[in-house]
Amino acid sequence: MADVSSPRIGVLVVAYNAASTLASVLDRIPEDYRDSIDHVMVADDASTDSTFLIGVGYRETFGHLPITVVRHDENRGYGGNQKWGYRWAMEHGLDVVVLLHGDGQYAPELLPEMVEPIVEGGADAVMGSRMLPPGSARAGGMPLYKWVGNRILTTVQNRLTGASLSEWHSGYRAYRVDALRDLDLDAMSDGFDFDTQILLGLMGAGRSIVEIPIPTYYGDEISYVNGMRYARQVTGHVLRHRLRRIGFGAGARDVGYEAKVGAGTSHQLLLDRLTRRPTGRVLDLGCADGHLGGALRDRGHEVVGVDGEPSPEAARRLDRHIVADLDAGLPPEVTGDFDVVLVADVLEHLRDPGALLQEVQGRLRPGGRVVGSIPNFAHWYPRVRVASGLFDYDARGILDRGHLRFYTRRSFRRLCEDAGYRVVDLDAAGLPVEVFQRGGAGVAGPVLSSIGAVDRALARLRPTLFAFQFLFELEAQDQPSSDASSRSQSAPSDEATSLVAEGA
Repeated sequence: MADVSSPRIGVLVVAYNAASTLASVLDRIPEDYRDSIDHVMVADDASTDSTFLIGVGYRETFGHLPITVVRHDENRGYGGNQKWGYRWAMEHGLDVVVLLHGDGQYAPELLPEMVEPIVEGGADAVMGSRMLPPGSARAGGMPLYKWVGNRILTTVQNRLTGASLSEWHSGYRAYRVDALRDLDLDAMSDGFDFDTQILLGLMGAGRSIVEIPIPTYYGDEISYVNGMRYARQVTGHVLRHRLRRIGFGAGARDVGYEAKVGAGTSHQLLLDRLTRRPTGRVLDLGCADGHLGGALRDRGHEVVGVDGEPSPEAARRLDRHIVADLDAGLPPEVTGDFDVVLVADVLEHLRDPGALLQEVQGRLRPGGRVVGSIPNFAHWYPRVRVASGLFDYDARGILDRGHLRFYTRRSFRRLCEDAGYRVVDLDAAGLPVEVFQRGGAGVAGPVLSSIGAVDRALARLRPTLFAFQFLFELEAQDQPSSDASSRSQSAPSDEATSLVAEGA
């Protein structure tokens, strides 16, 4: 039995129809390490052979290991058996739990090495990798088709998550029990894809995962894994994880406000548009960290920013930064008139955007414009979500959980006219594809560039379906209508499409 002052180490042996191998697996636990083990739990997952009896017989015959043998009444599945075992580890106050397979595929001799990075180095999880060093897996008898599948899936999973594991698919693992306690194990699969889900959970929580090399053993054990189904499942899990990391889908993490700086994105197009105007006073409503307003200031504009949250970056980048709730209207600290009022990704966050637009009109100099961007609720993404019955909020994008209002091109035009404006330009902006490079290694640059080019072409062809956002330029209705020369000053760039004509 382990010393009470030492970390309490448990070994979870998951076993299914392992009658021919279980005893030898237990025999191979190093004798000089057994005193460090608090407990060994053999979890027989309703085997159809004598696995349970072999385990009980071993416990009764050999007293040198603190063993408990449990047989589940019903098969819980590979993941379900692990979840049961990890709950056991939590309930019994263990500090470290090692997952060991009862079929002998992984080396019990390396239990000390599996535990050491957690006990000594502060790691939260340890993976035993058959791919370290390169070539060892094939030398150990791993079939070629399994090796190829392992390499393809591992490469995809690393690419989508930003990880650099040599192998995602080893079943030899050690975990810090406190790290497991913070995961929602009940929401994870009961199947073989559980091993991928638990890694994603640890990565999402910022936990440390290290690898050590282990030998590869392949004998005559029966594999219960459906390879194609497993590949589809784990690929789906990492894709969903990736989307959540960048702010999309159920359970998406909060990503904060981020500038859209890629070619053809709304912020870049707004910056291009405003750069063509003569320098003047700009009121940046909802300025966030001042990224866009700061770029205008660098080009010679005087920029006053207003946002509901204090930001040292905005205070540094802008001529003046005012903290105020725009739902209460323009704050009294905003004085004077402006050549441009910038409302980039702002109106959708307000309870009464029309009231703010009406108030802003009184702060425009003759010839002044309101310029900004608004998400397009008729874009294909929210259409698919609604049509499939999966409507929910994301942490970013059109369905940002902070959005209080949703607009189509037609309904936004009506909002502007009701507030006393003429729509001078209404342009289409494509997807901010650069976000797919955030939160991990992401998609290769040339691939993203191609996707972005196709998306922008589709936005030009059918903006109501493919425009991610609409860029707008407004002038007060009581001003004389802009002539052709003034319109040419604000003509859309090659990346945008003019959509002044009426339409859905």
